[in-house]
Amino acid sequence: MQDGSDQPTQSSTEPRRSKGIYMLPNMVTLAALFGGFYAVVMAMNGRYDLATVAIFASMVLDSLDGRIARMTNTQSAFGEQMDSLSDMVSFGAAPALIAYEWTLRGLGRWGWIAAFVYCACAALRLARFNVNTTVVDKRYFQGLPSPAAAALVAGFIWLMTETGVKPEDVAWIMFALTLYAGLTMVTNVPFYSFKDLSLKRSVPFAALVLVALGIAVINIDPPTVLFLLFVVYGVSGYGVYAWRRVKGKPTSVISTSTDEPDERGLHQ
Repeated sequence: MQDGSDQPTQSSTEPRRSKGIYMLPNMVTLAALFGGFYAVVMAMNGRYDLATVAIFASMVLDSLDGRIARMTNTQSAFGEQMDSLSDMVSFGAAPALIAYEWTLRGLGRWGWIAAFVYCACAALRLARFNVNTTVVDKRYFQGLPSPAAAALVAGFIWLMTETGVKPEDVAWIMFALTLYAGLTMVTNVPFYSFKDLSLKRSVPFAALVLVALGIAVINIDPPTVLFLLFVVYGVSGYGVYAWRRVKGKPTSVISTSTDEPDERGLHQ
């Protein structure tokens, strides 16, 4: 008789699949992370114009990695965690350090307190996003998204640098703006996410004309136009909150939609 132990088991005959990571979306995430790191290095060297532009470049890359992962069916838990950590560097630590080096340092303890509050709020906001991703209405963000908060801080520095304003003349404005951006990230105020806009749907020809017009307007004066756009977005959530209160609608974005939010890989 043949011993049953001599029979090859299914696990021994099947080739083991090696675990790995998907290159394409994680390369985009690493590029976004490099943008945040580059911004800090440039701020240390006094090149605040390059530092702020790097933050905006990271924003563009951050908006692409999750979408690329879904389009190529390369979503992974590793990619989600990598994206969140990249956001913490590029939109949490980097803007706080740039603002501190630019002018908050001159305010003494008040300056580093404002920078730390912003950095801490970014970490809290990202952690809350990760645990609430399946229960938040996908049409809205719960609190100001961290890239938009970073755009407020970096956009103001970029605008002041381009217009030749001395940092010490706007130190307290930078202090207030940094606190506003940080604290708004951890509020329950709903900010429109634009995630219900699908690029796969057909649109009227006029929509492409508006896109071209928007690009042309931004190119007229990028620092001014981009900063104003994010200022409008940065206060829009409070307008939505007030409108919902007046209409008697729920102001919380938790469990206001029966649809399963498709937010995996989009850590904003």
